[in-house]
Formats: sequence, structure tokens, C-alpha cells
Amino acid sequence: MSAAALGRPAGSLLLLAAAAISAGLLLWGIGDPLFAAAFAAGLTGAGALLLLVRRRSASGEGDTAPQPPVDVGLLRAALDASRAAAAITDGQSGLVAANDSWCQWFGAVAPLDLAEDARIGDAATAARRDGTAVIDRLRIGSLTLRAELRRTGGHLLWTLHRADDLDIAREARRMIAGEPGRRMGEAGLMAVLTDGEGTILAANSAFAVRAVGEEGGTVEGQPLVGFLAGADTGHFRFAAEGKGATALRIVPIALDDAGETLSFFLLLDESGEGLRGEENGNIHALLDILPLGLALADRDGRFTYLNKAFRRAAGLGPDERPTWPGDLLVDEDKAPVSDSVRRFARGAAMSGDIAVRLRGNPDEPVALTIAGARGLGDAAVLLSLKDNSEEARLKREVAQATKMQAVGQLAGGVAHDFNNILTAIIGHCDLMLMRHSPGDSDYDDIQQIRSNSNRAASLTRQLLAFSRQQTLRPQVLQLPDVIAEVSNLLKRLLGETVKLQVKHGRGLGPVRADPGQLEQVIVNLAVNARDAMLAKDPNGGGLLTIQTYSVPAEDVRRMGSDILPIADYTALKVTDTGTGIPKSILGKIFEPFFTTKEVGKGTGLGLSTVYGIVKQSGGFIFADSEPGKGTAFTLYFPVHRAESAKSTARKVKEKPAELWGTGTILLVEDETMVRAVAERALTRHGYTVLPAENGEAALEILAREPKIDLMISDVVMPTMDGPTTVRAARKMHPDLPILFISGYAEEQLRQSIDIDRVSFLAKPFSVQKLAEAARDTLNAK
Repeated sequence: MSAAALGRPAGSLLLLAAAAISAGLLLWGIGDPLFAAAFAAGLTGAGALLLLVRRRSASGEGDTAPQPPVDVGLLRAALDASRAAAAITDGQSGLVAANDSWCQWFGAVAPLDLAEDARIGDAATAARRDGTAVIDRLRIGSLTLRAELRRTGGHLLWTLHRADDLDIAREARRMIAGEPGRRMGEAGLMAVLTDGEGTILAANSAFAVRAVGEEGGTVEGQPLVGFLAGADTGHFRFAAEGKGATALRIVPIALDDAGETLSFFLLLDESGEGLRGEENGNIHALLDILPLGLALADRDGRFTYLNKAFRRAAGLGPDERPTWPGDLLVDEDKAPVSDSVRRFARGAAMSGDIAVRLRGNPDEPVALTIAGARGLGDAAVLLSLKDNSEEARLKREVAQATKMQAVGQLAGGVAHDFNNILTAIIGHCDLMLMRHSPGDSDYDDIQQIRSNSNRAASLTRQLLAFSRQQTLRPQVLQLPDVIAEVSNLLKRLLGETVKLQVKHGRGLGPVRADPGQLEQVIVNLAVNARDAMLAKDPNGGGLLTIQTYSVPAEDVRRMGSDILPIADYTALKVTDTGTGIPKSILGKIFEPFFTTKEVGKGTGLGLSTVYGIVKQSGGFIFADSEPGKGTAFTLYFPVHRAESAKSTARKVKEKPAELWGTGTILLVEDETMVRAVAERALTRHGYTVLPAENGEAALEILAREPKIDLMISDVVMPTMDGPTTVRAARKMHPDLPILFISGYAEEQLRQSIDIDRVSFLAKPFSVQKLAEAARDTLNAK
């Protein structure tokens, strides 16, 4: 504290003392008390004015003192403790610091720049003037938020919460302890909120007075049962009111909030005649305020009142007026609910839960709580229904993602095993073709077998594409270039009745993907669109639009997607004017073997292949459809940021046409048929082949053979897999060339195999491909 501040009380005392002494002397001298009092008051006022001027001067000097620097790191650490989006601005509304939630939602954007809403500026002005301000239902992009502002020195603290993230416990506390709780008490209702142990968290004043027995009593933090006792009638009564107290009717309502079991209790006097007229209307008004879905029914089970939360949870429109609880349910659940309502209305004071299926959403069971009610006018039953639409949506998304992952793993495993079989078939066909020339009686049959095997191999590539295990050759490219390459093929596929329209946006960023696979994506989407448009109008055709455009990170942030990370994207949108896809099957279209076409006209792998290629390329795909008007598929690919200005194109070396070779090759393959074909193929091309059925046998051969020129190994083998075998082999022969053969994706294997100087050959392969791979690996030694 400064010396000036310390001297202010002393100066005030001296001023009062001087005024009193002067007045006393004047009274002694002239003997007029009125004049002496006026003189003392004037002297005191003048002195006070001088002190005030002096204080303001001192205050002005203090204002010019330099302010300590703001520790932004400390502010950021403090803000990160909040789960809500929080930021601090200075006197000019500039952003000083923001927490992670703010940056994820809005980036480094000051509050006044978030949206064109005059309430933001007005709230900032009000907060600087009054200390606090609040903005309800603030729309920023796709988000609906509640903004709270607080003045902290010369800065403003902004806290933004999602408006739909309703904290039931906090809202219940606020209403019970506030005006709604007081109005409940006036209507004869006592309200209590407890935790899972029965400890009171909040209670209205009507309950506190009755429970403690006097005004101003405190009940929070104490067990509810401590204030109750058994009455002679078998009901509960307040212990503080003695044995002759009025019996109580207790209606419990269970809540689940953040994994914590909470209970809301309504207490009523059993002896009352019920609520009538205006009091009945007050109860309805109070139930409408509560965030719980509550409804009242009479003894026959007819609805007498439904609050807003109950109507929302039941999916009722503003004009719908259901008569019975069963009107909300599927036919199978109507009878059990009707019986339960009548039983609770006439029986003992009880409550219970029953799982029901709503008519508007029969696939998602919900919990309906039914409790007997007394003293609520004509109402005999209280029904509670929780709005779990968001929870149900999250469950569906998790289930769908889990199912897609499981199906993908299954498809990848099937494709891997099938590739081994195809490798043997194609290999034997190649060996037979070496002994037959065109014109032989068996030549055409062998070629037919080989052709069908290649078609089967194409099917396995589609399965691997869906499971994101396909071997890709990604390049940095522009989407318009890929569309231009495939446009002529698209025109032939679409025919004369379907019109193709291509639109390209400006400022498109490059993407990294396999151009051949992207062409397959576009062709698959175009063929599906053609079939949908021809199904709608076989003669009139339709319009297929392929559009590319840039999607900056700011636009992604405004979209508010839970799936699409905030980044810069180049989008590809394929839109048709076909029949559209019903919403009931829209979530299944990317599943393998799911098709809406007639038997024999679709494999069900077109869109699943598209999904797999897009996801393996690091992109995202979304489908929007309106039955009768058409479907739009939107693909988002992350913009590739080149690390250097050098071209990423690989130079392909000229391969010599000669496949003949020499040297000793160690062949490690657990599948007998694949090992036999590979051994014969390599032997025919001049190599000495040492076969091994597993990794242990391969290491034994390496230990006894003086020289091995090349090791060809499968990746997935029992007991000892390929990478483990290769690591052990490299310890004995550090410079040993390695060629892996596998049905899984090369990119996936390279990420999981940390071994240098290895080559890769994907199954199924032909005899020529195997010979070429062996030659290239030996030449690269």
C-alpha cells in the first residue's frame, strides 16, 4: 500500500478534529450554537472537497504507471482447465489467449469476429459496464451456444457452452432452489434432489421448513431419510412434526447425469383433496419448466397433461394430442403399458420402469417410468420419458463403425486366403501354356481358365479395397486431370440418354492418391448413377454432374461435422437425378454385398470398393439423397502439402526383356500349392530353388548352405512369420536380398515391417511376374 493511501484515514481524522475545535472556540466566543454548527459543517465540506481532489490526483498518477505484462502461457493453462470454449480479450476486443476447445471450434478468431450478431458487441459493452453479461441461443455456424462474459480487470473472459448440452443436475438445483421451487411450495409441492446415497443436494423452501420445523433451516448435505419417520397409516411423515403429522405421498423420479445416479422427489400431503382449478394450472406450468419428460394420466389411463420435454422425447408434433399412453407405442407394447398405468393408478404407492418402443422410432427401446401420484387433481399416474435421441444416434454410429470394421477384417482375411488359391491356379495355367502353342486343342481351355481366374482376382481386389488392404501406388495429382482421363470412358458407359456435366472450381489443392483407383471410384459412382436414372425414366435418361471444388479449413469448421477433421480439402461431388435412396437403407449402402438391384445385376461391391479406396487414401465420403429427386456423393481428400519443390514422380527403369537367371533362391511358403508353383516357375527360368515350408526350416537351410543369392518369403505364416524369419536370416547374411510375397497391401505391410532393403510382390501373381520380381531384386543387390 502506498504512503498516500496510508495517509488518507489520518487526513480525514485531522479534518474532523480541526472542525470540532474551531466550532467549540466559536461557540465560546460568541455564544451562538447555530452559527457555530454551520461554521463547522462548512469547514468540514471544504476540507472533504480538497481531500477528494487530492485522491483523484493520486489516482490519476497511479493510472499512468506501467501495467505488468500479461503472462499468456499462464492464462492459456488456466483456460485449458475449462471444458467449455474460453478466451480472454483486451480492452480493444483483441484476442489475448484461448483454450484448446476455443481453437478447435473457432481457431484464432476473436469473439467479435465469430458471427454477424449485434448481440456479441452489445454483450461486450454490457460486461465492461456491469461486470457480467449473457447471450442465449447464439448461432455460430452450425453450433448453438450460450455465451457468458465476465469483466476481469481491463480484460473480458468469454465462456461458450453448447446450448444443447443440458446439465440436468445443475438445472434441477437451480430450479428447486430458485423461483420455480418457491412456486412449487406455494402450490403445496415439496421438491428434493438427492444423490445415489440419498444425500440431499437441493430442496425448496417448503420442504426445508417442514423438515427442520423452523424458517431458515438447512437440509443440504444431510440424508433425506433423516427427516422422515413412519406414520401409523404405513406412510411416511416428517419426523420434526411428531406422530400426529400428516402422512406424505412421495413420488420418486430417477435421473442419470454423467454416470451419477440422481433422484428427484416430489412430496405431497396425502390428506389433501387434490388440486383444483388455478392450483392445477400452476402444476402444469411448473411441469413445463422442468427439463424432464413428464406426463400426467387419470385413473383410467387417459392423458391429462404432457409437458414440452415429454412431447419432444415422444416425437410428437405441435398439433398431436394423444389420448392414451398406448397411442405413442408400437402395437406389441400397448397392452403392457396400459396394464401398468391402471395398476399404479389404483394400487399402493409404487413406481417402476418399463422398456417400450415408440411408434415414431420402433428400433430404439426407451425407458418409461410410471409412478402412482396423489394430490395432483385428476391425475393418478405420473409418467416420465427421457429424451435419448442423441444417445441413440451415437449408439447407431458406433454400431455401424464396429460392423464395418468387422466386415472389413473378414473380407480381408477371405481375400488373402483366396489369393493363395488363385496364385496356384494362375501359376499352373502359365506352366501349361509353356507346353502348348496357339492352335492346340487344350490351349483355348487353359486360356479360359486363366481368364476366369483373373476375374476372380479382380473380385478379391475389390474385397481388399473395402477392407483398406489393397496395394495402392499413390501419387500427387489434381482431381481435374483424373476426371479428364476417364471422361471418354464415362461417356461410353452412360450412353446417349444420360448427359454428363463436369464443373471444376478454382484454387484446387493437389491430393495424394492412386490415379487408377480414383478412376475406379469415379466409374463405380457413375455406373450406379446411370442405373438409378434409367430406372426412374428408361427413355428420358438424366443428368450426371461431376464437380470439384476447394473446401478451406474455415468452411469445415463452420460445417460442425463430428467426422471430418478441420483441415483444407479438395472435394469431388457426383450428383445424379435418379430415383434416390430411401433413408431406411442409406446407412447400409457401403456394406459389401448389399445391393438394391435385381438378382444377377449387381455384386454389391461397387460402393464398398469406393468406400475402401477413399478411406485408404485418407479421404472421407458422404452420401445425401432425396427419394425421387436424386443422390449426391461427396468425397473429401486432404490437400497434400509438398515437403519440397522436387517432383514426386518416380523414374521407371527400363527392364530388360530377358527373364532367364542364375543363382540359388530360398523359397519360404507355408501353402503347399503356392510353393510348388513358385518352385517350378523359378526352376524353369534357370534358378536353383531350395523350398522351405516354414521359417524354422528356412533358417536350418541358411545355416548349412554356403551361399544363398535371394530369399523369397511369405509374410503371414504359422509359428514364425516372414518378418521374424528375415530378421534372423539377416543376422547370418546381412546383405541377403529379400522378396516378400503376400495377399495383403504393400503399404500396410511396409508400415508394420521395419526391415530395410526388401521388395514386395502381391498375390495372386503369374509366372512371368514372379520371374520379373526375382530378377529385379537380384539386379538391385
